[in-house]
This record gives sequence, C-alpha cells and structure tokens, in this order.
Amino acid sequence: MYIYTYTAPATNNSSISMDSSLHMLISILVFVLVSRGLGSSLTDQGTFDQYYNITWGNDHVLSLDQGAKIQLSLDNSSGSGFGSKLSYGSGFFQLGIKLPGNNSAGVVTAFYLTSHTDNHDELDFEFLGNQEGKPITVQTNVFVSGQGGREERIFLWFDPTANFHTYKVLWNPYQVVFYVDEIPIRVFKNNRKIGVSYPSQPMQVVVSLWNGDSWATDGGKTKINWIQAPFKAYFQGFKIDGCPHTEPCDSSTLWWNGEEYWTLSSNEQRVYKDVISKYITYDYCADRNKYPIPPPECPK
Repeated sequence: MYIYTYTAPATNNSSISMDSSLHMLISILVFVLVSRGLGSSLTDQGTFDQYYNITWGNDHVLSLDQGAKIQLSLDNSSGSGFGSKLSYGSGFFQLGIKLPGNNSAGVVTAFYLTSHTDNHDELDFEFLGNQEGKPITVQTNVFVSGQGGREERIFLWFDPTANFHTYKVLWNPYQVVFYVDEIPIRVFKNNRKIGVSYPSQPMQVVVSLWNGDSWATDGGKTKINWIQAPFKAYFQGFKIDGCPHTEPCDSSTLWWNGEEYWTLSSNEQRVYKDVISKYITYDYCADRNKYPIPPPECPK
C-alpha cells in the first residue's frame, strides 16, 4: 500500500494558508482514503498511449518520460488537448496536473468528463490562471441534459504551479465527488427523488489547455500576456478506473459503486466542511441574482 504524506506547500505568495487544525484533519483523511483505495500513487499508473489520444493541437503536445508524462502548451497560435479512447458510465477518474506558472491570467487548464451529445452531461474541473502572486481558482461545474449553471469556485491553499497535485472525480449512481489531492471540495448527490436530474450518459475524459481570457480572470478584464507564452501544463497518472459504457455501469461489483462510496465518510465530511468554509469564493446556490429561488438540490 502506498502511503501519501501530506505537507502544506507554499501558498503562491497569496493570503491563502492552511491552519493547523485543517492540516491535522487532512493528515487523518489521507490515511483513511489510502486505506479505501482513493489515495493511490499516481506513479506507475499506465502510460498516456494506453488510455488517451491527442485530440487537437498536435504540434503543441509533447510526450515525456516514455509516455509517463505529457506536456500541453498554449501560445497565440493554438492550444492543445487530449481525450480518453473510451467513454465511461461510472468510475473514479484522476489525473496528476502541474499548472502553468508565471503570469497565467486568462489561461484555462481543463480536466472534465463529457458525453458529446446535444443535451450533454458534463463534470468539470477548470483551473483559472491568474497574475503571478495571486491565487489560482478552481471552478467546478455539473451539466445534466445540457443544463449547467452549477458553478462553484475555490481558491487553492497551495501553489499548483510548483508541483504535481492530483485532481479526481468519483462518479457513481449515488454521488459525484470532486477531490483535490485527497480533499473533497464538492459533492453533487443523486437527488432524482426530488426532481433533480443526475448525470447518466456515457462520458469521455477530456483534457485541454486553452485561451479563456474572455471570462476566466477578473471576469475577462485581465487578458493573457502573450509575452509569457508558451504556457505549459504537465500531466501524469493516466490510468482510468472506469466502466466502459457497453457494460452495466451501476453494478455493485464495481468497487466505486460499493456502499462505502455512497456518501462521504465522517472524516471526509469534516475536512469538506472546513475547506468549504475557508476557501470557497462562489457558490451558485448562494447567488440570488442568478437564482432568486435556490435550485432544489441546494441546502435549505
């Protein structure tokens, strides 16, 4: 069993920091998650060519360490991206990512699942670049049957440009959980019983690096500084634990569908609550201009 030791990295010269109580909770949680199988090492987890294909910007994609790492780059001529060879109906999807450094305002690094249908399902990680010295924002979103508008944003409590960190999505018939390293940062429950749609279409894993300066930083006010180009993001840990959509993907024999993954554990709930209270910067559930009446899945 691989034991992951958490240390709080530097904070990107921002005001974001990790207090001792949160650090202790995370240390406990890491041990629990490793024991459950959600904290496995991202080394020796398959090569890029086993699981993914380049989808665009071929001349902006570089394979490193015999396919163990991939570099995507963005300049004023093109971005780049790759996608999984298969689509999946449930699973646990993770990727090690090191985000572009320097002044990355306007640059978006995306890691998401999408169904490629007209009324698509989608589960998004979007990393919104910023001016050097300012914290990086992670935006998550959930689309169901083509309807999104469920954005949540948090500041990261470490510098994601300095080292690799793991970003994970657990998707089963009961819940979707977004993780940063071993930390749950978002939960979207299956609330069909109260009329809330839930992702159910087969989805491909997609990764991209692209120009989002029309909206990504300061609402689009801060544009990309192309003098800093090329912007480079790095990826590792390509193995996918997912159910190919041709199989029964709600089966209880699939480990990520087991009862222990129907809800967060008590330790996960404690860390999740603490992280949300300290680092969340936007929650669609609290946006009364957008939703005068909160959507039914939001806490009352």
